[in-house]
Amino acid sequence: MSDIRVLLVDDQELFREGVRVIVDAQEGMEVVGSAGDGLEAVSLVDELEPDVVLMDIRMPEMDGVEATRQIFQPDRVSRRASPVRVIVLTTFNLDDRAATAIRHGASGFLLKDTTPQMLRDAIRTVHSGNAVLAPTDLSTLLDSQFRAVSPPPAAYLSLTDKEREVFAAVARGLSNTEIAALVFAGESTVKTHVGAILRKLGLRDRVQIVVFAHQHGLVGL
Repeated sequence: MSDIRVLLVDDQELFREGVRVIVDAQEGMEVVGSAGDGLEAVSLVDELEPDVVLMDIRMPEMDGVEATRQIFQPDRVSRRASPVRVIVLTTFNLDDRAATAIRHGASGFLLKDTTPQMLRDAIRTVHSGNAVLAPTDLSTLLDSQFRAVSPPPAAYLSLTDKEREVFAAVARGLSNTEIAALVFAGESTVKTHVGAILRKLGLRDRVQIVVFAHQHGLVGL
């Protein structure tokens, strides 16, 4: 299995180099590049095709929110051979900018004073398609973003009853093991359902299912 390729994005060189030492010391990870602002980050994502981007939220030229939005523009996503995941780095817990970045495609956020172990675990977690913050925190962030919701699109109505059941469980932040027990199915079957949901709704990962659910008022169904 190849190493997880990580891109570091922060306007403070000293911080970037400190994170580089931590990431390169982890088994199965390597830093493939670094950027000092969002403009450079977007360019390097296209050039280096990292697996995970550690993205500072506040930077000159272009901040992490706009850089995340551009990284996940459909035309860029369609050109990639493999998905890229973004972890937003912030100094404030439940940062509204972080919530906006998650809406644009980020897989969650970490505080900049996190521990090396938490950073390592977060990189592995988002690389597997999951969020790096608790479902309750994610819901709190997104609730403030979607005070007005839009009706579910036709694609949601095409889900089978079982897929909707799995969708609701994923939107609540349940793991595949927890969902399997809830719907009386094996974990492999749950993974198949999740894959079908992502494909039908045109979503990238489980985090985007949570965003979709909040956007269309489907939380708690």
